[in-house]
Amino acid sequence: MIPAGRDGSVRLGGLVVRDHWFDAPQSHAAPDGERIRLYAREVVSAAAPDRDLPWLLFLQGGPGGKATRPPGASGWVGRAVQDFRVLLLDQRGTGRSTPATAATLAARGDAAAQAEYLSHFRADAIVADAELIRRALLGDDGRWHVLGQSFGGFCSLTYLSFAPGGLASVMLTGGLAPIAVAVDDVYAATYPAAERKNERFHAAFPQARAQLEAVAAFVRANDVVLPDGSRLTVPRLQALGLALGAKSAIPGLVYLLEEAFAADGVLSDTFLVGAWQALSFATQPLYAVVHEACYAHNAATRWSAQRVGAELAQFAPDADPLLFTGEMIYPWMFEHDPALIPLRDTAQLLAEREWGPLYDLDRLAANEVPVAAALYTDDMYVDAGLSRDTAARVRGLRTWETNAHEHDGLRETEDVVDRLIRMNRGEL
Repeated sequence: MIPAGRDGSVRLGGLVVRDHWFDAPQSHAAPDGERIRLYAREVVSAAAPDRDLPWLLFLQGGPGGKATRPPGASGWVGRAVQDFRVLLLDQRGTGRSTPATAATLAARGDAAAQAEYLSHFRADAIVADAELIRRALLGDDGRWHVLGQSFGGFCSLTYLSFAPGGLASVMLTGGLAPIAVAVDDVYAATYPAAERKNERFHAAFPQARAQLEAVAAFVRANDVVLPDGSRLTVPRLQALGLALGAKSAIPGLVYLLEEAFAADGVLSDTFLVGAWQALSFATQPLYAVVHEACYAHNAATRWSAQRVGAELAQFAPDADPLLFTGEMIYPWMFEHDPALIPLRDTAQLLAEREWGPLYDLDRLAANEVPVAAALYTDDMYVDAGLSRDTAARVRGLRTWETNAHEHDGLRETEDVVDRLIRMNRGEL
């Protein structure tokens, strides 16, 4: 890293990086009310830092995920800076933007006050933040490109719905949100996807099946405590299956199960620490609190994953064989995870909340912004069938369907963003 220049920029691994800060309304419906701060990191190629390039806004997955922290000009960031001035936005409540954590929320008052505050942390508010930033950087008439990964793709569809005038093009990776179905239908599709991932995982790593069953038997017979003092239960053990949706995370799950037991037959410290790191929401509580709300288009969720899963005997904690679950948030998580216990009542209020619209289906049907989307046919988190339905509802949207990547394809290789850039240019 080279010391900062006079403009505050820093050279880092082939990039020139500069910080940006913006003040935004906590509620865009009350622009004169409480303010929050938004942080974004501008990155350009160090080979030509002053080159006049269009802006590309990156919207990270989540919800509740901070933007990519690039180590240098590698991966998708390295490819993007060849053609864009990239802005990595820490969405409201994440990273260096005004945080939303159990500690900061406690200062707001009771659960009702906290829930009201968090009602402004969905995609519609993030899009309003992005528009404020766009006008600050590009002026009222400036247009920029957007790359949305996972939940960032959901936000991009909201952007196309409510503020398409600010967009030059959109790229989606694993982010073709289910826009015209009920939240229960989302989980009715993603539970079978998780079941298929279980089958493939155990077929590829047969030794993991015996280890998982042995760990579950030990947990049922013993009081197992994780490093944060919380109990490891079988449903929490099943929740380790979140890793099955990312190709880069699967080896870690295999290795964790390999070293589950110490020589004396008890669960090893390696396993207990690894399980705690995978299961704790200490660094990302916002993800758990507003996760189901990202599917709630003119609806309440009422713990949809819990209700749908309760009807599926194969996912029960006493099922034989035991199955991992996937990207599901359950009310019991707010009973077990010390990072979430203070937010239990807040999460309950948000689960009961009747949410407003996230999309304008008529506007999407008349879309004029170029949109290219990577649709991962084996995506455990975002169902391919529901994504195809969404693609058909967005005028002019072009999809690249592939089974070569999982949900983390953008993180794996620069080829994904390269292809989407060329698709929007009409080169493919």
